[in-house]
Amino acid sequence: MVVGIVRIELFIPGAQSLKDKRQVVRSLKDRLRERVHAAVAEVDHQDLWQRAALGVAVVGPDGGQVHELLNHARRITEEAYAAQITDWQERLE
Repeated sequence: MVVGIVRIELFIPGAQSLKDKRQVVRSLKDRLRERVHAAVAEVDHQDLWQRAALGVAVVGPDGGQVHELLNHARRITEEAYAAQITDWQERLE
């Protein structure tokens, strides 16, 4: 069994309030959970309007499958028009 963990730092340029930010973050978290079957949580910058940090975890039988799931998560995040990735820290255990 292999666990893949990634910390995603996001910049949300269109957010003018915490409500705007939360809408973007909630939508992205829901998409990642639904399409990648990952555990997702906002892990930092909760009080900043235009920044967010998400923690994403996936589990698989081998490193190749876990790496593929994390790549899928990255594509979904990159397609989020309202958020831009500023940092991506990934590790397999």
